[in-house]
Amino acid sequence: MMHIAVVGGGISGITAAYRLRGRFGDGGDGGDDIAITVFESAGTLGGKLRTVELAGHSYDVGAEAFLARRPEVAALASEAGLGGQLTHPTGAQSTVRAGGRLVRLPSGTVMGVPGSAEAVAGVLSEEGLRRVAAEPGLPPVSLGGGDVNLGALLRDRFGDELVDRLVDPLLGGVYAGGADGLGLRATVPALASALDAGAGSLTAAAASLLPAPSPSAPQNREPVFATLTGGLGTLVDLLAELAKPDVRLNTAVRALHRLPQGGWRLELANGEITEADAVVLAVPAPAASALLAEAAPEAAAALGEVRVASMAVVALALPGDTELPDASGILIGAGERYRDGTPVAAKAFTFSSRKWGHLGDDVRLVRGSVGRFGEPGALAADDEELVRRVRADLAELAGITAEPLDTHVVRWDGGLPQYGVGHTELMTRVERAVAGVPGLAVAGAVLHGVGIPACVATAERAVDDLATRITSGPSHA
Repeated sequence: MMHIAVVGGGISGITAAYRLRGRFGDGGDGGDDIAITVFESAGTLGGKLRTVELAGHSYDVGAEAFLARRPEVAALASEAGLGGQLTHPTGAQSTVRAGGRLVRLPSGTVMGVPGSAEAVAGVLSEEGLRRVAAEPGLPPVSLGGGDVNLGALLRDRFGDELVDRLVDPLLGGVYAGGADGLGLRATVPALASALDAGAGSLTAAAASLLPAPSPSAPQNREPVFATLTGGLGTLVDLLAELAKPDVRLNTAVRALHRLPQGGWRLELANGEITEADAVVLAVPAPAASALLAEAAPEAAAALGEVRVASMAVVALALPGDTELPDASGILIGAGERYRDGTPVAAKAFTFSSRKWGHLGDDVRLVRGSVGRFGEPGALAADDEELVRRVRADLAELAGITAEPLDTHVVRWDGGLPQYGVGHTELMTRVERAVAGVPGLAVAGAVLHGVGIPACVATAERAVDDLATRITSGPSHA
């Protein structure tokens, strides 16, 4: 029986295990054609998909939604039998804390890059608006086929205010990092493509990507996001059940060696040694880089260039009579402060009971996100202090002082990749190097997007590639 090891039990690793079972699973006699082992260093599967019970409710304290316009997650959930749990946000609008004021998050932008100065009139000062209005008159943007630092480009064209008040808060929710540490092509590829196609300014490029105004919009517009009513963790649990792997929790893989006769030897952190015919790596960039140092040094070097951020989520269950703002949440810029000058610790709040209709109203569920790349800030505090600081932010920004009925803190240390300048080329190097190693595949958020659909897509592609090489001959082993 062939043995395939999946290193990493997040959504990428579990999707890979599920697709492997589908490819090689039940033989004609009902038996299994392969053995699959999932090695996960944490005490639970799911990675950044984590559903917990909070005051009697299933509540996501990791990723809470996925991009509905991409088909991968909805298709996977439906295939697994969870299609009836798919749901969309209520339509409550988000807000942003900009320049000490709480304002509606403007439409008419692409990740904060405006299609017109009017689109950001409620967010910027008069000087900030003047800079935005002047951008189309600047010399045309020419990328020359290469990549550029997103923050430097935007600050040069629009000034600092647009970046600090709007672009960074939006990017912080995706990457836990700001524009100054990210590259244009990997983070806003559609904007880069519009510039490549001849848009003379960033304003024109953004405008070309926005939907045309319509009397029926946004009522008839397709929902942007979706989730599962039972929590996204239910997808991980069900895929693991269907994949039938041997799950090894609290088991880190310390080293990976290619065997002379083919196949792999995995050294576990507990000193145990195990062997496998093939390996799928679905771990964060630092771990993947270390594991590939011997078998695929070029891939290891490229992954070693990827910087990572840490973050935490503080979940609060508040009494049912707590009055929440009429909004889905608040995005917060890095420089925002209290009226007395105290820095705001959180980077965002989600008023989940406003955002998701299925959560009910017997309690009010709120989550605060903390952590930006290069700024440990409140992350250095213990859980009790982190809850205190997030509650203080909630009181300052939204006037909510209710005592929580229940709380939960979850942290991810170094798990969020920063897509810097040239990230796409780095990942091309990784995939090219791995493709030359028999019986090896990689997946995960570091490759082609940090969202759940992108992670699922990398896992499915990894299994397709691995299966093709396995079935083409004995060189996989």
